[in-house]
Amino acid sequence: MHAHPDDEASKGAATAARYVKEGVDVLVVTCTGGERGDVLNAAAQPEVDQWGLPEVRQREMAAAVQALGVEHQWLGFEDSGYPAHLDGGETEPLPPGCFAEISVEQAAAPLIDIVRQFRPHVMTTYDEFGGYPHPDHIRTHEIAWEAFHYSDDIERYPGGTPWRPAKLYYNMTFHQQRVHALHAALVERDIESPFTRWLDHWAEEPPADDAWRVTTQVLVTDFLDHRDAALIAHRTQVDPEGMWFAVPRQVEIDVWPTEDFQLALSRVESTIPENDLFAGLRGVQWTG
Repeated sequence: MHAHPDDEASKGAATAARYVKEGVDVLVVTCTGGERGDVLNAAAQPEVDQWGLPEVRQREMAAAVQALGVEHQWLGFEDSGYPAHLDGGETEPLPPGCFAEISVEQAAAPLIDIVRQFRPHVMTTYDEFGGYPHPDHIRTHEIAWEAFHYSDDIERYPGGTPWRPAKLYYNMTFHQQRVHALHAALVERDIESPFTRWLDHWAEEPPADDAWRVTTQVLVTDFLDHRDAALIAHRTQVDPEGMWFAVPRQVEIDVWPTEDFQLALSRVESTIPENDLFAGLRGVQWTG
């Protein structure tokens, strides 16, 4: 479950590619088209001028899906935009009818239809803070939570065949321990760190400890190429010379070769820590 096209490439992409290689059916659901996003890579501006941002982002998403080998569905909601007050500007109302402005039940209904059709054993999404406070990320968390709990409730959401996913995970891509470890490794090698501003901000306003949230680490060394190809596919959002590629591949492999998750809810027993999103499900006939 992801809020915008490009989120699937920056959060859990190598894990998705790994499971596809293992024969798992992996479906990425994108809630909005990213229509209110900015062009963060000037090299992509001519394409946006020619085709418009919504069309370009759809094309980018198709290329990222191909790079990862996953299936993909759009929920079709309108991007809510990033509120100005989160960057110190004035508070403004959300655009009418956008993803974060409509009710959770209205936003969750098409996702529940997809869950009932696809019948996933495992769902992944963002934590209750959205990973960061974009309203679309928070709403994505809310409807994933709703779908996990109520995809088997025909009275609450009529239609289709009920289904109960077994496990729900939160992406923990940029947890503090990983950021500190990568930053230290870069400094030690006299490589400029893209995390310096983050750490300076954390020094001024220390965040709550999040080490306890990491329950599951999936080894993805052999699938980082797929992640990088998916990132590069999103040309409007990702500069190949920017921070997404500032950590050399070998440093990443040496220091932190996993993608990390928090097991938020589970209907099967598994032992923490895990190294597999399907821990507790291997060899089990899950009937939902």
